[in-house]
Amino acid sequence: MPIDVLRELEPVVAANLDRHLAVAKEWMPHEYVPWSRGRDFTAEPWEPGQTTLDAVARVSLEVNLLTEDNLPSYHHEIATRFGRDGAWGTWVARWTAEEGRHAMCIRDYLLTTRALDPDALERGRMAVMQSGHRSERLSPLESLVYVSFQELATRVAHRNTGHHIDEPVIRRLLRRVAADENLHMVFYRSLVSAALELDPSAVVRAICSEVRDFAMPGTMIPGFTRKALLIAGAGIYDLRIHHDEVVLPLLRQWGVFDLTGLDAEAEEARDRLAGFLAGLDRAAGLQRERLARVTARGAAAVN
Repeated sequence: MPIDVLRELEPVVAANLDRHLAVAKEWMPHEYVPWSRGRDFTAEPWEPGQTTLDAVARVSLEVNLLTEDNLPSYHHEIATRFGRDGAWGTWVARWTAEEGRHAMCIRDYLLTTRALDPDALERGRMAVMQSGHRSERLSPLESLVYVSFQELATRVAHRNTGHHIDEPVIRRLLRRVAADENLHMVFYRSLVSAALELDPSAVVRAICSEVRDFAMPGTMIPGFTRKALLIAGAGIYDLRIHHDEVVLPLLRQWGVFDLTGLDAEAEEARDRLAGFLAGLDRAAGLQRERLARVTARGAAAVN
């Protein structure tokens, strides 16, 4: 008989919610924005030369922000999958409230420092939110696995964007956002670990499926492919980082390749996953080589 994931994991959700609330530090988004640098856009319209951030930094911050902007869609997805009652509902509300700070403070920073065209940023927000985020995942298990990978990927993207930018204010802000994402990842990762004890074969099938089909929720951002390539070329987030710092750490944490007693379907899925990971590893190496050649050609053209 298939397990009732939501019912069986309710005590685990409650325990992890208590742990989360005990370690999560209160922070105020307005304290991470350099308000003294703000100027009236009506009196002084935005101009491209008003920022010292390079093109990669601007694109990465734009993608990070517009991804965070779609929070209403994400809330709908997890509330639909996990419900609004009991410990699950309490977590959904808490997660949404914490995530809401991210777009708030990143946008305030970008507008205050005039890092991006405010009109283009608003048009991007409108486009992304009207497109929304719709998942074909119907099972709670698939959703739990996906958000584990997605939260870790988002944490890495924010952290590495901060590393790229030589500006202490935005670095501090993105470290704070990444810390939230990390706590959210730990929460979901723990639930997947608990689910593995309940029904390892079903969870392994979900993990294998989500690794193969994974895509960040910001793919509907206008010009996403071009922007993602620019971000990859700068070493902020590429296939190598995805493979080494997102996928493999979670698979190791869950002991996916060490589990025994799986049913035939799960064993087959795990075999396919091993092949997929080998292909991803090769693709990551090729992408790095390709991007390095492009960078070298660009540098030669300048010289």
